[in-house]
Amino acid sequence: MDAPEEALPPSLKLLKGLVLVLTGVMIVGVLVIIFLLVTRLRDTALPLPENIVLPEGQEVEAITVGQGFYAVVTKTGEILVYDRMTGAVKQTVTVGH
Repeated sequence: MDAPEEALPPSLKLLKGLVLVLTGVMIVGVLVIIFLLVTRLRDTALPLPENIVLPEGQEVEAITVGQGFYAVVTKTGEILVYDRMTGAVKQTVTVGH
């Protein structure tokens, strides 16, 4: 009742093997990309240099390091520019949020 399986030509066997290997590589690649996205895009607090003290109630959104200064963008829409050597606030800029 069952039809005997016909043997595939050698070129199709090779092609079938290559398709299976490519499928496996693609699955592993997608899993690696998902893993990297999950581990790299965590919402973690940014580390501040030790000599910078934020005003009370401020949270860091971004940090920029320039030559001689740190610029800290806060979640309240302010840019605090700190002197790199002393850690003192040199300038405060309020931006629309």
